[in-house]
Amino acid sequence: MSTAYIVEAVRTAGGRRGGRLAGVHPVDLLAASLDAIVDRSGIDPNAVDDVITGCVTQAGEQAMQVARMGVLASNLPDSTPAVTIDRQCGSSQQAIQFAAQAVMSGTQDVVIASGVESMSRVPMGSNATLHMKEGLGHYKSPRLEEKFPGIQFSQFMGAEMIAKKHGFSKDDLDRFALSSHEKAIAATQAGAFENEIVPIEIETPEGTEMHTVDEGIRFDATLEGIAGVKLLSPEGKITAASSSQICDGSSAVLVVSEEALKKYGLTPIARIHNLTVTAGDPVIMLEEPLFATDKALERAGLKIDDIDLYEVNEAFAPVPLAWLKHTGADPDKLNVHGGAIALGHPLGASGTKLMATLVHALKRHGKKYGLQTMCEGGGVANVTIVEAV
Repeated sequence: MSTAYIVEAVRTAGGRRGGRLAGVHPVDLLAASLDAIVDRSGIDPNAVDDVITGCVTQAGEQAMQVARMGVLASNLPDSTPAVTIDRQCGSSQQAIQFAAQAVMSGTQDVVIASGVESMSRVPMGSNATLHMKEGLGHYKSPRLEEKFPGIQFSQFMGAEMIAKKHGFSKDDLDRFALSSHEKAIAATQAGAFENEIVPIEIETPEGTEMHTVDEGIRFDATLEGIAGVKLLSPEGKITAASSSQICDGSSAVLVVSEEALKKYGLTPIARIHNLTVTAGDPVIMLEEPLFATDKALERAGLKIDDIDLYEVNEAFAPVPLAWLKHTGADPDKLNVHGGAIALGHPLGASGTKLMATLVHALKRHGKKYGLQTMCEGGGVANVTIVEAV
């Protein structure tokens, strides 16, 4: 079987809800990352076999096959195919895995995996709530209700269940949230994101400028400030401060075959070492990365200590904390440049966003193996292991 390589990985700096990227149409946001991945990698645009784009809320400005719209708005030729996929928060991580599978099977040689989500312009869940408001039905069918009576599948409640199951206190969650901001601040000030961020031109009251810094980072974050944020549930432990931030953004990863490396004179930055996806309990749901990681490591013939850096999406603080507890992983290797609590979680764009951060961090720190995992609605989780080259 052929090997799949990552040649380049990029992302936009995150924009807060209603913030600096709210004026940018998601199609144009996606096009910016597609153009950047082509320009920075040096690939011939005509060589791209496919564009696979993750997007969760495929409604409004993200409807009409947003991947194809992004291609048409980009500098790629109109003859470039594209497809939009939804595996919830893992959508663009799955895009990477589909791209790698295409390359490894020999079906295609050059594939762009990407993701986009403008949560300011297309509110989370609006593709479902619009239909419910208009009386057009609910995602929970009679047969599903029969199997799960009275249960509304809630990621927030799943996160609260994880906190309770694994014995985390509110203080544990708040301290983790603070560390996310502290690491993101340090990374930003050290220029760690410069090679992955795609500048986006925006209009501000002061005029036109480039958006290059993640807007969600709280540079004045303190434990006292985080601890003072109101609980999201009176009986719970999670607050908005210990949850991922609603975010606008796009990202892209170029995946190619060894033949394409030689043909187009490309230089890889990572080899894709393992692709895993599993599913488990749809109620507690966000716990699945723990078990998906076990399976991925076993299949790769690796132990957790063999992995140099981990990117575990910070959907809610209990998720990476439970992952650390379950795997016995070194906390100092986790989300070393901060995570979604500080940097934002642009849903469908987060998979390729995290991969961009991971592969550039491996290079920056001179490390070898990186592991990325993402909790996803419905109790699904992806794990991707890469090896820096």
